[in-house]
Amino acid sequence: MAFEPGQAVVVTDEAHLAQYGRAFRKIGKKIALVVINSDVTGAHVELIRAAKSLLGAYTFVVFRGAEVPEAFAREEVDVVFHGPLAAEVAVATGLDHLEPADEVAREVAAILAAINLCHATDLVMGEKDFELLVAVQRAVSALRMEVLLHSLPTVRHPDGLAISVRNGLLLSDAHREAALALSAALTAGAHAAEHGADVVLETARGIFAAAGVEPVYLELRDLGFRPAPETGDVRLLAAIDVDGVHLIDNVGLPLGVGFKYAGQE
Repeated sequence: MAFEPGQAVVVTDEAHLAQYGRAFRKIGKKIALVVINSDVTGAHVELIRAAKSLLGAYTFVVFRGAEVPEAFAREEVDVVFHGPLAAEVAVATGLDHLEPADEVAREVAAILAAINLCHATDLVMGEKDFELLVAVQRAVSALRMEVLLHSLPTVRHPDGLAISVRNGLLLSDAHREAALALSAALTAGAHAAEHGADVVLETARGIFAAAGVEPVYLELRDLGFRPAPETGDVRLLAAIDVDGVHLIDNVGLPLGVGFKYAGQE
């Protein structure tokens, strides 16, 4: 049967997946890859649409969930790999991690394996897990891999809560209120950017305290996940545990400058 683009062809064999990748690369096509671990959310759909927007690219999805969802066919994905990624190694990137370093290292290895299996030219990731995003970029750069990483801003509900599988697990109103404290604290901290790091962190902690939520961590880092400078673009990152669910989020902010000066010469 001839291959038809946009039909979400499901592949379960690694060798078969690699065949598709090599064939498309030989005819000069790009391969835009999205890696999805479990259920598909609206945020994942946005990643797929971003991948499809790359000119001259076939869209590949590596999906590690239980059943392949119909969303891939609706979004006209070209190839879906639904099988285990045999990444039995971990790739440490030397970051000063906030999340467990071994978990990040294993996930980086799995993503690199997916890149190589698909012969991907482009990788599309979200900024919600900023730590993983930076770790993958460091690994790709250090290993001289010929793949271009594209990052998309976090997709959020109207109330500011990030759209994610983990947030979707919080079904009760009380748990959602606690989860909202995470995005609210980050937003408040970002609005204090012009006053410097101490005020940013103090402001965010105040929101957490008012909501009765204790953060697992609350940190400022530069865009390479190093200690934040006194002035410049940084990320404010935080995590909380709600009813046994570990939630992470982050926002970008111009530390020591503030948003009110954005765009001014």
